[in-house]
Amino acid sequence: MKHVIVGAGPAGVVAAETIRKLDPSAEVTIIGNEPEPPYSRMAIPYLLIDNIEEEGTYLRKEETHFSDSAINVVVDTVVSVDPGAHSLALGSGKNMEYDKLLIASGSTPISPPIPGIDNPRVTSCWTLDDARKITSGIKPGAPVVLIGAGFIGCIILEALVSAGANLTVVEMGNRMVPRMLDETCGTLLEKWCKEKGVNVMTSSQVEAIEDASDNVRVKISGNREVEAELVISAAGVRANAGFLEGSGVEMSNGAVVIDEYMCSSVADIYAAGDVACGRDFSTGEYSVQAIQPTAVDHGRAAASNMVDHGAVRHQGSVLMNVLDTMGLISASYGQWEGIKGGDTATLVDKDNFRYLQLQFDGDRLIGANTLGMTQHIGVLRGLVQGRFHLGNWKNRLMDNPLLVMEAYLAATQGIQA
Repeated sequence: MKHVIVGAGPAGVVAAETIRKLDPSAEVTIIGNEPEPPYSRMAIPYLLIDNIEEEGTYLRKEETHFSDSAINVVVDTVVSVDPGAHSLALGSGKNMEYDKLLIASGSTPISPPIPGIDNPRVTSCWTLDDARKITSGIKPGAPVVLIGAGFIGCIILEALVSAGANLTVVEMGNRMVPRMLDETCGTLLEKWCKEKGVNVMTSSQVEAIEDASDNVRVKISGNREVEAELVISAAGVRANAGFLEGSGVEMSNGAVVIDEYMCSSVADIYAAGDVACGRDFSTGEYSVQAIQPTAVDHGRAAASNMVDHGAVRHQGSVLMNVLDTMGLISASYGQWEGIKGGDTATLVDKDNFRYLQLQFDGDRLIGANTLGMTQHIGVLRGLVQGRFHLGNWKNRLMDNPLLVMEAYLAATQGIQA
């Protein structure tokens, strides 16, 4: 059996290793489009602040790991997929046949429609090559503009500040990380960053980037300007699936629609990670969860079903984001925005940057937002994923959201009070 995996990120690597474990006789090939060994993009911020060398970003540390595991790693691009012929057309001009195909090609940065976004002093922060450019462009005190304060932007933010940049952040939303944190939580995070010396501009847009002697002039809505030696765009990502055009694979918002067995609408083609539009555990709806835990979860499930279709029925991914922004931990779980008719319990201490918000559907906890509170991260996930009926404990949590550990113990032990 010949298994081909498009994508050398966490989803692809975990899938390849899972296939090898389940079927020692299979032929397994990973196709990646970067010259480096498979690596984690989430490790790039640690590279920017010199906490690790480039090798520290590699997903597997042993140089011979893939060859020792009989996993072929090919550096090439996929141009198109022909499901009828079970083959791929590669950028090198070659064709590659497959029995089972996994699309784990991840996502690619969005380039916002800003005049001057193609200026040489503008870069994304997505690849090791981007990291090299940023490292060479940042000196202590150097003015840097970061476009976007979403999840990826905030990870980059901390690295830039640690590297000594004089940082300005421009975010379109009315708060930081608007797709992860509610208004109170995101606004508190903004205040925290400002107190740490970061110039944060929310409800703002970059309108143009122009040359200005040795720097660039960044024009911002509200007739504001900032000069910068470097501009980093972190305005979001989109699924990297253009090569599937004409393949017949069903897509939704540019991502591959998958069923509970991680299979696409075309037989023998599976998808995992940022490129997959799969079921959300909490809502039952289909969406893309562009986070590494989901990618790993998808990769393992997809591989199991590629070896033995129907072996693993995926129940949907639990949305969970945890972010460290200059020492302040924020997190979101499940349906953190709540539902119509649901109840909300909130605890806020603005002076100490502590926030806890719980969302309920009846007596079940379905989502949460936290800031500055790390002691019960696993408990909150367990309550959301367990779909426990909390009974009287729901009322107790409404009065005191800090009782989540007690509520979890009661729910898992079947105790009502």
